[in-house]
This record gives sequence, structure tokens and C-alpha cells, in this order.
Amino acid sequence: MQSKLSVKHNHLPGPVEMIKNGHHATYDQRDEASGSKPVVSGCSPEKRKRVVRLWCDGCYDMVHYGHSNQLRQAKAMGDYLIVGVHTDAEIAKHKGPPVFTQEERYKMVRAIKWVDEVVEGAPYVTTLETLDKYNCDFCVHGDDITLTVDGKDTYEEVKQAGRYRECKRTQGVSTTDLVGRMLLMTKAHHSNMDNPDYQQHKDNFGKGPKGHSPWTGVSQFLQTSQKIIQFASGKEPQPDDTIIYVAGAFDLFHIGHVDFLEMVYKQAERPYVIVGLHFDQEVNRYKGKNYPIMNIHERTLSVLACRYVSEVVIGAPYAVDKDLLDHFKVDLVCHGKTEVFPDKDGSDPYAEPKKRGIFKVIKSGNSLTTDDIVQRIIENRLGESSFLV
Repeated sequence: MQSKLSVKHNHLPGPVEMIKNGHHATYDQRDEASGSKPVVSGCSPEKRKRVVRLWCDGCYDMVHYGHSNQLRQAKAMGDYLIVGVHTDAEIAKHKGPPVFTQEERYKMVRAIKWVDEVVEGAPYVTTLETLDKYNCDFCVHGDDITLTVDGKDTYEEVKQAGRYRECKRTQGVSTTDLVGRMLLMTKAHHSNMDNPDYQQHKDNFGKGPKGHSPWTGVSQFLQTSQKIIQFASGKEPQPDDTIIYVAGAFDLFHIGHVDFLEMVYKQAERPYVIVGLHFDQEVNRYKGKNYPIMNIHERTLSVLACRYVSEVVIGAPYAVDKDLLDHFKVDLVCHGKTEVFPDKDGSDPYAEPKKRGIFKVIKSGNSLTTDDIVQRIIENRLGESSFLV
């Protein structure tokens, strides 16, 4: 894959338009909030700061906020992040068949806002040859060991050469864990819909690791305001922006969600996309079964990591009412082709935006749902595979 910014180690490119945190910005306008350092474009090449190019690679199957956090940490170590994604054949050889196809995984990684470039079909074993081919100073991986089918450390060569950096893995989530939730969860954790613990749960952003959500039935990771700040773009809407609102569960954030949000993003020249996430209890009311699989905190980080999203409303009201539209000064409300479930009183949750003439159904061209993903896993019996980066 040809680099968008073809640069040598000691040269900076001129201004090149890239999508950053859901908005367009030039390379020279990047700031610390996006994990990059500001650079001055007016001086000579000799005086410009050297661009630090980073390499990450992995399967990136069942992408979750843990993967995104790894890439966020990696990007903070330099300026330009290249992510190599393995083919289906390579993953099957070393770990077992992936849940998502390689084309789906390539697109999913491209949607993560800290990624500058994706290399398709990256080799499973990371070599100095690969780093040199893409002019990367070093590679970054989580603090775990990744082995080949023969039991060899896939980063042994770059580690010995001193071109390996480590970042912390995100506690409380892994693809294995998510697969386990889908295979092992029962309806029991949703049996107490009127449980008074719900109010306490939905307001608690720092519950201990031994605590269990009454709605997802899984241990909560330690959510903090700092983690949300790290994932958020921190950008306010500008006067010329078109404010677009979408709402939903966005459970197990996947390529179907990405395709939808990309189409939403394309509805305006200067879009500012706000995603309203429903609380766990609300999601279970209209989705039923064992949903949501990811709790509200996990879904918040997953959506914030998407480059097409500018802001997230945590615990958005189900009905898109007058107060919400006026508060955020919403210009357009979008919904996908999926079914719109009525509110508790049987009313249409989109009645107000329809009345104002600002409601639009978006055809993303991707019909994949969270149900479909669960079905893929059950059919392929993938619970025994790890699917980690």
C-alpha cells in the first residue's frame, strides 16, 4: 500500500489533508490532543523536526477499545502510525480462523482515528526488513508475548535490534473475553429490569473490578474521566459545522457501525457527528436476549475511537426530543435501515426530528448486525481461539 505521506526519516512533508478525530486537518495542524506534536512548516527541511514513524501489527479481529487504546498509546510515542494487518490465511495458520474477513479487518483498523496508514497482508513475524521497508523507527506492541505456531516470539528480531517499544495492555477486556461473554452469558443477568441498583450502576464510573454490572453481568473495568479524555477529540463544533445526531446501542462496535457512521459523516461538508449511546437497561429493553454485551463505559470508548465521531452522549434519552435537539443545536438526525423500536409508551422516538423535517434514513450498504457477529462465533465455535493482537 502506498503511503499517504511518503517521507524520508529526516524530512517533513508539506501540508497533507488527513482525517483527524472526525475532522479534516492538515498535517501541520496536529496537536497534542491527537497524540502528535505541532510542527512549523515555514522553516527549511534541515530545521524541521524529524518525523518519528511507528509500526504496529496484529490480527485486529473483533476490534475493541483495548486495540484502540494500544494504537492511541503507540501514536503518542511518535508522529505517524502505520498499522500492519495480517491476512486470514496467516491468522488461521498461527491462531485459528478469524471472526472477520481480512477486508473487514482492514477497514475497521482504518476507522480508528490514531491510525495514519494501514498495510494490508502484513507478515505475522515482525522483521527489521518490514520496519525499513516502511521507514519506521520502531514497532510498538502490548506487554504480552505473541508467538508463532512454532512457539517463537514474533518480535524477537526487532527486540534484539533495539527497535521495539512496549505499551500497557488495557485491563478488563480482550477478544477472548468478549467471545466468552457471547458464548456463556445467560438471560439471568437481565431478569431484574426494575432493580434499584440500576440507578447506582448507571451513575457509577469507578466501580471496583470485582463488581458486576446488573445489565451486562460482567466485571466492569475501572472507568475514569481521564480515560474518556484520552479517547475524546476535545473539539467543540464550529459555526460552519453541520451537527448530525445518531443514537443507538453500538454494541460490539463493528464494521457495520463503521460503514453507517462513514455515510453519516459524508452527509455534510463539515460534519460534527454526535452519537447518543443508550444505557444498558434501555438497550436490553428493546434488544432483549443477552444484550448489551458491552457495558455503557466500554461502548463509549469504542465509539469515541472512531474517526467519524466528534462527540458521545453517555446515556442518551431514547426519544430524540425537543430538549435534546435544541441543546445540541442539531441540524440533522440520522438512522440506519435497522428497525426502530417504539419508546416505552409506544411512541415513535424520532417523532420530533421528523416533525422538523431533519430526519434521514441512511443506507450504509452493510447489513451486518451484532446478532450476526454472535452467530458467526457460535457457528465457527471460536471460543477456544484467542484472537488477540
